[in-house]
Amino acid sequence: MPAVKKPRTREPLWHEWDRKAQKHGLRHTVYDENGNKYTGEWQDNLKHGKGIQKWKSTGAIYSGDWKFGKRNGYGSYSIPDPVTKEYKKVYTGWWENDQKCGYGLMIYPNGERYEGEWSAGLRSGWGRMNYLNGSVYEGQWLLDKCHGQGTLRLPNKDRYEGGWKNGKKHGPGMYFYLEMGQLLEGVWSSDRPKCGIVSDFDKGEAPAPTQYPIPKIELADPDGVLEEARAMFDDSQNEEPDAEGKEDA
Repeated sequence: MPAVKKPRTREPLWHEWDRKAQKHGLRHTVYDENGNKYTGEWQDNLKHGKGIQKWKSTGAIYSGDWKFGKRNGYGSYSIPDPVTKEYKKVYTGWWENDQKCGYGLMIYPNGERYEGEWSAGLRSGWGRMNYLNGSVYEGQWLLDKCHGQGTLRLPNKDRYEGGWKNGKKHGPGMYFYLEMGQLLEGVWSSDRPKCGIVSDFDKGEAPAPTQYPIPKIELADPDGVLEEARAMFDDSQNEEPDAEGKEDA
């Protein structure tokens, strides 16, 4: 009996093409429909692992870790200088779900710098901000604003130590007027001192001390008066922050 030769079954070509089109592992540069390009690792057709993304519209570059198509892990974000076209790092640090999250360093276009903790793309936690005018704030942040306990040092060496709320001095605090050799201990509300005690402080080292000493308080019960005023203005323990913020980059 002659042998029956079975016809050879061939896989449809589109199966092979589809298999080759699946992105998994390390791949060469891949362009998307917007002209953006990515070079790096993939998993299940998603950017996953180490990779570099360049956006065509802005020229910005992200280099670092990815997880299922989003920036996640450690990486840096850079933008080209509009004049020299040289790349400058804007943010270097940790990411989660495509947003700054964890510890990182941000350099703003005007030269200001923030180094500290982030959450959902906003400054939240502990951090230090160097402002353009030479002031430095170091302390707690929430929703991109100074909030909690922190210290603000001014260019003339004066400083404020105490409570903050929504970016303003709020609650108990101390303001050191080192240039004049005086100290104000009191309670602030919306950046304004509402009550407190002014005393001489390190006057011998002050560059421009006041001419006369602060007179003695003649009230019968100065502590009682101050406590009553503090109770009236100090709401730092029972108010929630405004639920607003902005992402700088």
